[in-house]
Amino acid sequence: MHEMGRAPTLTRIDERRFKLVRTRGGNYKYRLMKTTIANVLDKNTNKYEKLKILSVVENPADRHFVRRNIITKGTIIKTDKGDAKVTSRPGQDGTVNAVLISK
Repeated sequence: MHEMGRAPTLTRIDERRFKLVRTRGGNYKYRLMKTTIANVLDKNTNKYEKLKILSVVENPADRHFVRRNIITKGTIIKTDKGDAKVTSRPGQDGTVNAVLISK
């Protein structure tokens, strides 16, 4: 039973929704299903800001994820302050962390 996997989360852009999943050892993991907010680091000021996600610009995992607005690690997202690259795994971490790459 411990070798079985689960279906991928495929985090989308919409009102925040997450699922609590029990993992091995009795621990829990928050799977982010939908979100509109990202924690974005601006390297110039070295500060984080909560920014609204407008759309997905590029996704290296699958080119079809762009038109479906699916967020995975490495995805380039468009925010209020510019494009940002996602550094977290939303389906595993339960949050979208990103680094600002252009203004």
